[in-house]
Amino acid sequence: MDETPGRDAVELRVHGISGVTAERILDHPIVTRVAGNTHAGFFRPRPGSGTAGGATDGVAVEAYRWGSLTAGAAVRTASMLLLLPFMLSNLAIWLRPAGHDRWGLLGLLCRVLAGTLTATFVLAAVGVTLDLVGWQCVPYPGCRASRPYLAWLHAVPAGPRLALLSLVPLLALWVVWAIGTRSARAFEGFGPLAAQPRSDDRDQSLTDAGFWQDAHVTGWLRQVHVVLGVGTLNVALLAGVAPGGIGATGHVVLFVIAVGLLGASVVLLALPVPTSPVRARRILRTLWATTVVATVLCLGSATLADATPSGSGKLPGYEGAAAGVVAAQGVLLVVLTVVTYTRQRVAEGGERPVLRGLGTPIMAAAAVSVGAAFTATLVYRVADALDHGDIPDPIRPNPPIVGPLEPPVAYWWAALAGLAALLIGAAVTWVTLLLSRRRRRRLAARIIERDYPGVPAADAHRLRVVRETIARSRVTEELGPVLLAFLLIASLGLATVAFDVIGIGPTQLADRLGGDGGAAVVLAYVTDAGVWVISLLVIFLLILGFRAYRSAQTRRVVAVLWDLGTFWPRTVHPFAPPCYAARAVPELAKRVTGLTARGPVVISGHSHGSVLAAATILHLPPAVLTRVSLLTYGSPLRRTYARLYPAYFGPRTLHDLGGRIGWRWRNLWRDTDPIGGPIFPPGSPGTPPDVDIRLRDPRSLTIDPADTVPPPIEGHWPYHTQAAYQVAIRELTDRSG
Repeated sequence: MDETPGRDAVELRVHGISGVTAERILDHPIVTRVAGNTHAGFFRPRPGSGTAGGATDGVAVEAYRWGSLTAGAAVRTASMLLLLPFMLSNLAIWLRPAGHDRWGLLGLLCRVLAGTLTATFVLAAVGVTLDLVGWQCVPYPGCRASRPYLAWLHAVPAGPRLALLSLVPLLALWVVWAIGTRSARAFEGFGPLAAQPRSDDRDQSLTDAGFWQDAHVTGWLRQVHVVLGVGTLNVALLAGVAPGGIGATGHVVLFVIAVGLLGASVVLLALPVPTSPVRARRILRTLWATTVVATVLCLGSATLADATPSGSGKLPGYEGAAAGVVAAQGVLLVVLTVVTYTRQRVAEGGERPVLRGLGTPIMAAAAVSVGAAFTATLVYRVADALDHGDIPDPIRPNPPIVGPLEPPVAYWWAALAGLAALLIGAAVTWVTLLLSRRRRRRLAARIIERDYPGVPAADAHRLRVVRETIARSRVTEELGPVLLAFLLIASLGLATVAFDVIGIGPTQLADRLGGDGGAAVVLAYVTDAGVWVISLLVIFLLILGFRAYRSAQTRRVVAVLWDLGTFWPRTVHPFAPPCYAARAVPELAKRVTGLTARGPVVISGHSHGSVLAAATILHLPPAVLTRVSLLTYGSPLRRTYARLYPAYFGPRTLHDLGGRIGWRWRNLWRDTDPIGGPIFPPGSPGTPPDVDIRLRDPRSLTIDPADTVPPPIEGHWPYHTQAAYQVAIRELTDRSG
C-alpha cells in the first residue's frame, strides 16, 4: 500500500524499452517503491530527498518500472533466445491488415504454420539423436572411435537403440514446455482470470475486457503442440525401424495411428480454441490418453524390432519428413501472402500500412527462416563434430571407415538460401539507403531552413551535423523494400525443397547442369560457406544468451527485442515468451484507478511506454477517465504501431483513445527522434490541432553566453527537461476533473 504523503495531482511516468532504472525515469538518485514488487513496481522520490527531475509545481511524480518483466531474471532472459522462432511466429498474426478476418483464415494459417515450427524443432532433435548418432554414426568404427559414450550403443540392436535415443527429443520438448510455463508464472495472469479472450480473434479489439488474458488460449495450444511434437517423433521412429515382434500388419496399424494422431493435432490447430473450459478439458484428456498409449506402443514396437543393423545413408523416412515440413511451410507462406495481400486491397479507408500490408507473411517468413537456421546449425555442427571436422557432401564423400553422416538435403538448400538472403538483403539495404539519402537530406534541409534561418558561417558545421541527424532519423521509413525483398527470397528459398523431394541437392543439381563437376565443387564450397555463416549467427545468439545470463547490462540489451516481440498475447505459438502486457496493462489500470480517487492523473508515456499507456486508457472505466490525461513523447504510436498493427492501433483506435479522455492529450516530438513522431497527420478530421507539439532540436545552434558548449541534440531522450513538458503537464492537470 502507498503510504507516501503526496499531493493530489500525479504525473505517472511509464518508461520505454530496454529496462531503465527507476532513478533514471524520475531523474532522481534516491527512490522508494510505493506499490508493486521486484518484477514491476511504482516508485517515487524518497520523502525529504527532493522532487523528481522535470517535476511540475503541485504535481507529484511517480514512475512505473516494468522492465524487469523481460530483463529481470537471468535464466528467463537467456532462455528466451531459444524461443526466438516461436516469438516471431506469434508476432505475425498481430501485423495483419485492418478489417474483418473472413472465416478466421489468417489465424488458421498462422496457427498451422506455428505448428510446423514445433515439428521442425522435434525433427532437429530427431536428426541429431536418431539419425546422426543412432543410425549413421554408431555402426561405423571410425565414428565411434575414442567415444566411449557412444561405443556402448553399438552393442544395442538398432530398434532398441532408436527407442532409447527417442527419450532425448521427448526431453527437449519437455524443456521447451518448462521454459514457457516457468517464465509465465513469474508475471503472467495478473488481473481477473474470468475475463478470458475469445477463441475467435477476427473482431478482437484492444478494448475487449479479456484481450490481455491469454492463459486459456495458451494452455490449449500448449497441449496441442506437445501432442504434435510427440506425434512427429512417433512417426519418425516407426519409419526408421523394422516391424519386429508385432509383425508387419501391427507395425502398419501403429504407423497409421501415429499419423492419424499427428493429423488430429493439426486439425485442432486449424479450429478455433474452445471457449468452454469443460469442453476443452474433455478434448485434451482424450487427446493426451491417445498420445500416451500410442507413444508407449511406438517405443515398445521399436524395442521389439528386428535386430537388423543400421544401413547406410540417412534414417529411413527422415529425409522425406524434413522435406515435407519445409514444403508445408513454403505452401503456407505463399497462401498467407496471397490472403493477406487480397485483404489489404479491399481494406476500407485509413492510411495504407507499411510493407503493403504484408507484415504478417514477412514476420512468418522470418520465423521460418530463424527456425531453419537453428535446425541446420544444430544438425550440421553435430555432424561436423562426429565427422572429426569433415563436412560430408555427395560430391566429396567421407572415407568408408567414417560413414556418410549426411544431414538432409533440405538443410543444404536452407543453408544456400540463407547465404543468398544475407547477401541480397545486405545489397538491397545498401541500395535503398543510398537511393533515399538525397531525398532524406532534402527533407532535413527544409526543416533546418525553417528552424534556423540566417545561420552565421561559424555555425555551418553544426548545421550539417543537425541535418545529417534528421536525415538518419528517417531511415526507419525506408526499410520497407528490404523486408519485402526478404519475403521474396525466403519464399524462393523454401521453393527449392522441390528438388529435395526428388532427391537432388545443390551440388547434385550443379553437377547435372555443369557436366564436368567443377561447378558442383564450387557450389559445394559456397554451400559450406552458407552453413558456416548461418552457424556463426546462431553461435553469436548463443553467446549473447550466455552473456545475458552473466551480465545485467547484456540482459537489458537482449530485453529490447523481447520488449517489442512479447508485447502481444500468445494466440499462435504457446512456446513463445509470455506476454508482459498481461500484467503491465491491468496493473497500470488498477494503479491509475486508485490514484484518481485522490486527484487527477496524467499518464506520461515515453517511447514504448506510450503504447502501454494507450492500452491502459482503453481499459479504464468511464468514471475514471474523467480524471485521466495522457502525455506522450518520443511515441511510436503512429509512426510504427499504427502502420505495423493497423488492426489494433489504426486511426480508428487512436481517435477512440483521444475521445475517451476528452482529447486531454499532448504528444511531444522532434524531427531528430528516430523512433517518435506526430500521432495525427495535419488536418486529420475530428482531431484538435493542439495534440501534437513539435519541439525544435537542438534548441539553438549557438552557444549560450552562460554555457561553454552549444545545446545538445537530444533526439529520443530526454523530453522532461524542456519547458514544453512542464507546460503540458500543467495544462492537462488543470483540465482534468
